[in-house]
Amino acid sequence: MHKLLIFHNEKLLRQALTHRSYVNENPGEGEHNERLEFLGDAILNFISGQYLYRRHPEKGEDELTRLRSALVEEKQLAKFALEVGLDFRMRLGKGTIRDGGFQNPNLLSSTFEAVVGAYYLDNNCDVEPLRAIIEPLFNSVSDLIVEPRSNVDSKNRFQEWVQREIGANPPKYVTEQIGGPSHAPEFIAKVLVEGKEYGEAKGKNKKEAEKAAAEDALAKLKKRGLL
Repeated sequence: MHKLLIFHNEKLLRQALTHRSYVNENPGEGEHNERLEFLGDAILNFISGQYLYRRHPEKGEDELTRLRSALVEEKQLAKFALEVGLDFRMRLGKGTIRDGGFQNPNLLSSTFEAVVGAYYLDNNCDVEPLRAIIEPLFNSVSDLIVEPRSNVDSKNRFQEWVQREIGANPPKYVTEQIGGPSHAPEFIAKVLVEGKEYGEAKGKNKKEAEKAAAEDALAKLKKRGLL
């Protein structure tokens, strides 16, 4: 068993592995993992930021920001989740399982974040035991992410363009659910700069929709010869 799954409080781990769809089908099973996911997301951003700051003293803020995005973006966290063995440990509703939930990158990455948040709480809110586990995962991919700009997250690329061409205020994303069942919702996102819409797209979750909206904005800029 991976160290990230060894808990003093097994209830915390069980909550971290519990998706909303499981609780919907099993109301007596307690709380789902979304609050822990929120906490884990913040902790991963902190640990990855410190990690990259130490590892790359030669790089500036923009490059460090891009590298951090690559370390903690959905697909990468999903790979970490598989590496530590979270896939079939996730507690999912039957409908979500039928829809391929155990292989769903969004569910894997979200569960990984939730387990990170739970592990932090399980260790009396001490980040050091967690850092000792997370940084080796970062080490395993760090050489791969310090690579061409083609892999740079589209939201960061669009924000860089905005700051270079328009001003310091970052793009604003307006995202809402437009349909789909609870286990497979659909979202639409619009990206605005100073109140003007630059891109719009749909996705299976907020992150995916916002990323696609940024890609749409970049494509429109390129078409107009502005990129």
